[in-house]
Amino acid sequence: MKKKQELSLFIKQTATGLGFEHCGISRAVYLDEDARRLENWLHKGLHGDMQYMENHFDLRVDPAKLVPGAKSVITLLLNYFPAEKQNPQAPKISKYAYGDDYHDVIRGKLKKFLSLIRQEAGDINGRGFVDSAPVLERAWAQKSGLGFIGKNGNLINKNSGSFFFIATLILDLELIPDLPYNKDYCGTCTRCIDACPTDAILPEKVIDGSKCISYFTIELKSMLIPDKMKGTFDNWMFGCDTCQDVCPWNRFSKPADEKRFNPSHEILGFSLADWEALTEENFKAIFRNSPIKRAKYSGIRRNLTFLKNE
Repeated sequence: MKKKQELSLFIKQTATGLGFEHCGISRAVYLDEDARRLENWLHKGLHGDMQYMENHFDLRVDPAKLVPGAKSVITLLLNYFPAEKQNPQAPKISKYAYGDDYHDVIRGKLKKFLSLIRQEAGDINGRGFVDSAPVLERAWAQKSGLGFIGKNGNLINKNSGSFFFIATLILDLELIPDLPYNKDYCGTCTRCIDACPTDAILPEKVIDGSKCISYFTIELKSMLIPDKMKGTFDNWMFGCDTCQDVCPWNRFSKPADEKRFNPSHEILGFSLADWEALTEENFKAIFRNSPIKRAKYSGIRRNLTFLKNE
């Protein structure tokens, strides 16, 4: 087997070759501080009806539970910032959903990445994750030196902002870890806190998920959005980017290179009338490869009705 330094360099070069903008390495350790923070967040009920957040707590904080003998955690960032914007009169959609479903795009990249690592390092055990397993990806990203956690709870890279998907690869392969990102560059800025339409951003970088527009428009399974939220959605139909849009660090955001994240014609061109006239059959056909399908046709109809009655 090659030396740790050579393998670590190979991994970073390979990540770049696969289109990832940033790659960091951390030792696979128990996330003690993050475990306490998550436990407190859940105890306060800030996850709303997202009961899945309560599941597999031990897996979220101990990488060895996901990959036996885990030694390293590789974190990867993939830019999704779009070059074009929506019709300004249309109900707003979070930028991450402009193109193809990132789960599908990144899973393919992770599978190839792991295969290439095995070709170089031999018979190793590893698993890739992208927002689909109990992994605290932002914590690992910070430990891998890729950025700091902002007051809005997002990972922020000083050179590139925060419009990134975060992917994780856990290996039973010992590598050279990067230095963790221990500095906080939010300073006295409170733009995200001041701009949040529903006051979901709390002190100490805590997000009240039960008040977040993304929660209501994507995660909420009930067909009724609480009346108390009326007048607060700022025309967001799917997700919300407000706290990222106002963040000064996102002045460094550049359009993504990944063509599968290019905005679809419907995302860019649909008017309110187009969304309201959309049938379930057409919804399934148009958005079959889009993250928007997570909300389902019924969820989009619910969100449109709520916005109309605000």
